[in-house]
Amino acid sequence: MRIDIVTLLPELIRSPFEASILKRAQTKGLVEVHLHDLREFGRGKHKQVDDYAFGGGAGMVIKAEPLFECIEGLLAERDYDAVVYTSPDGQTLDQPMANRMSSFTNLLLVCGHYKGIDQRVRDRLITHEISIGDYVLSGGELAAAVIADALIRLIPGVLNDETSALTDSFQDNLLAPPVYTRPAEFRGMKVPEVLTSGNFTLIDQWRSEQALSRTRERRPDLLGE
Repeated sequence: MRIDIVTLLPELIRSPFEASILKRAQTKGLVEVHLHDLREFGRGKHKQVDDYAFGGGAGMVIKAEPLFECIEGLLAERDYDAVVYTSPDGQTLDQPMANRMSSFTNLLLVCGHYKGIDQRVRDRLITHEISIGDYVLSGGELAAAVIADALIRLIPGVLNDETSALTDSFQDNLLAPPVYTRPAEFRGMKVPEVLTSGNFTLIDQWRSEQALSRTRERRPDLLGE
C-alpha cells in the first residue's frame, strides 16, 4: 500500500510513522508513506494557502488553487483507490471501513485545517470524507494518522501474528474479551481458572461469552439492542 498525505504541518504527522508498527511496516516494504507539504503550492512571497471565507465569519479557509495543484499533480502520477478528506462531517471511521480500505493499493489523505477547505475541492476531487469522531481537532493531521494506523495494521505481514487483528474489538461487532498475563495471582486477584486450564475449547467459549457480555454492557448499539 502507498499512502500520500497532503498537509500543512508535515512535522506534526511525521513522528507516528517513525516508530513501532508503522515504521516496521515501511521497513518491511509493505507500506510507503509520503508527506506532501501544501505550503509548497502556496501563492506569493509568503506561500499563502488560506484566505477569508466569502460571506464573512470567523476563521480562515484553505484556498482552492494550492489544493487543486497539489492533488491534481498526484492524480497525474497514479490512480488512487480513494482521495480522502479528513473532516468532522464525514462518515465515521469504523472497523468494517478499515477492513475494506486496508486492501487499497494507493490512498490519498487530505488534511483539513482552519475552518476547512474550499468546497470546490470537496466537490471535484474528494471521493471519500472520513471523520474519526464527533469532535473537532485543530487540523486533520492526527485524524489522518489514526486512519493510516487503522489500515496499516491490517495489512498481511505487518503484525507479527496475523491472527491478532482478527480478535480485535469491533471485529464481528463485538468488543474484545478481558486479557491477562503472568503472574496468575497478583495482590489477591486471580486469573480466571479456565484460562490456565489448557482446555482451548473451553477457553474459546469463555472468550466468546465475555466478548458478548462486555459488548452488551458497554456498547449494546453494536448488537442492535
